[in-house]
Amino acid sequence: MKKEITFIMNPISGTVSKAGLPELIERTIDKDKFNYDIVFTERAGHATLLAADAAEKGKDIVVAVGGDGTVNEIGRALVHTDTAMAILPCGSGNGLARHLMIPMNLKKSIETINRCVIHELDYGVINDMPFFCTCGMGFDAFVSMKFAEAGRRGPIAYVENVLREGLRYKPETYIITDESGTKQRKAFLISCANASQYGNNAYIAPQASMSDGMLDVIIMEPFDMFDATQISIDLFAKTIGNNSKIKMLKASQLSIKRHKEGYIHFDGDPLMTGKEIKIHVEHKGIKIVVNPDVDKSKRKPARVVNAMSEAFNTLRDDINSNRRMILALNKKILRKLNNL
Repeated sequence: MKKEITFIMNPISGTVSKAGLPELIERTIDKDKFNYDIVFTERAGHATLLAADAAEKGKDIVVAVGGDGTVNEIGRALVHTDTAMAILPCGSGNGLARHLMIPMNLKKSIETINRCVIHELDYGVINDMPFFCTCGMGFDAFVSMKFAEAGRRGPIAYVENVLREGLRYKPETYIITDESGTKQRKAFLISCANASQYGNNAYIAPQASMSDGMLDVIIMEPFDMFDATQISIDLFAKTIGNNSKIKMLKASQLSIKRHKEGYIHFDGDPLMTGKEIKIHVEHKGIKIVVNPDVDKSKRKPARVVNAMSEAFNTLRDDINSNRRMILALNKKILRKLNNL
């Protein structure tokens, strides 16, 4: 008996044109296995309604065709249902797809759906809002807000925001309570990761797993401009855990208190909320179509990492002798990145 699939397509997400995508789906989907239909979102939140309707009708798979925002809207409607989510990555960051190593090539990602390997995976909840990659507060949420407002998309825009805004943001004091007890930390950001990255291969939690029933909690301590450059490199090089400004722990649930209201983010979407934030993981709460052929040990660093590292190492000696050259370093790094 054939399985039923609904493709939910966000026509305006990301930087990838979707003009020829219906034809590509028609040519590539395995019609011996699947009956399919395609529906288009018309407004923010519409994907959630469409996905909920598909689940109610007993569809076997709903495919999120878009970026992490579309994935989040669809995923929140499918948690704790028998309907699995698949992803055709068409966004600017594609954090969950990249963590799952879904091919960025759309034909190959459809072929992955054809194989129909489904796992039950974890998702997180922050103040009743589901997330599938990361959530956070402080500088984390502030950068998400800036990134959402950026005219340009991609890793260059993300790094540019980190470098430009890093010293403008004042760290806050947080009281963190988890299974191990209560601790107070002054931090630029606290990020809780269900998956390994923000998107664009920026790895905030390289060891994060979506099947261990735990969240990786990343606490980034206050840093200066020199540290910001190294942190940016570490994000893309998957070495953030080795940075002296980073503290990590694992928890299945935690509460975080701060002195004032502020932004949080869930999967990159910023939201203003109150002083107390509650976060927990829902173990094996969503079914997702995965790539059965991945080998995470073979993933190579992104080309942007090599360019950043080269620029940083070239000027490291100058920085050590004269800290006033840091600003010039950042400008040179950004020029190199923009020329990639």
